[in-house]
Amino acid sequence: MELSKKYFMLISFFIILSSLGIESTKEEPPRIGKHFVLIHGACLGAWSWYKLETLLKSSGHNVTALDLGASGINPLQANDLQSSSDYFKPLRDFMEAFSFHERVILVGHSYGGYAISQAMEYFPSKISVAVFATAFMPGPTLNYSTLNQMSTSQRGPQLDTHYTYDQGPNNPPTTLIFGPLYSASELFPLSPIEDLTLATLLLRPLRLFSDEDLSKQLMLSTKKYGSVKRVYIIAGKDKVITRDFQLWNIERNPPNDVVEIKGSDHMVMMSKTIELWSHIQGIAEKYS
Repeated sequence: MELSKKYFMLISFFIILSSLGIESTKEEPPRIGKHFVLIHGACLGAWSWYKLETLLKSSGHNVTALDLGASGINPLQANDLQSSSDYFKPLRDFMEAFSFHERVILVGHSYGGYAISQAMEYFPSKISVAVFATAFMPGPTLNYSTLNQMSTSQRGPQLDTHYTYDQGPNNPPTTLIFGPLYSASELFPLSPIEDLTLATLLLRPLRLFSDEDLSKQLMLSTKKYGSVKRVYIIAGKDKVITRDFQLWNIERNPPNDVVEIKGSDHMVMMSKTIELWSHIQGIAEKYS
């Protein structure tokens, strides 16, 4: 399906959202508006935040949900990305253009934890707090290779996840995309069926990069990355980044605070939208 058709389907889901009773949350007490920057996970896009973005905006906040390279409606294709730097570039470009007089709350989901980590290293003075929502959280003493090795060792069945080998079958895969079965049983098992349907329409292949490439892009220092406050949100029923892995990541790279959302699958913004909305507003108030 072409991206334009997928985007049309996304608009249709926003219309459906209006009938789900979310407007009732507008009765919450008014808050001083913050600026949230939402970064999606692997194969996803800015569209994956549509519920949370709606709630945050209805609460008086500014929200920017970005598509990383070759994701969502970004015009690049996966094989156009020459390195992970190209994949992270939309976030770097946004942060580069953002005023020095303002600071944002960065929220990264899953693989998006790597993108916000690089932004923390490059633009620490522009970030009031970084939120890792069941996300990979590297650090000055926890590099990408170590995280990836541990993640791979705990990885469950890949089911119908599809890999491509554009450099030949004897070389590592170049892209992956989650299949319908994997999405239903691993990513979205506790999320509304409508959100699973949306994902099957809008998922795009993730370009796979070498450990060497990602390690080079994620060289994080205590002086810069370490100066930004961090909060980790545990998804209690995540089958992709398991709770045990999340706890291991937290132990190896302790954040300033930890919150757990019980009963959430990997797609915490879908399965536990209200809880996530409440927690990140509280985090923003505490650290802004």
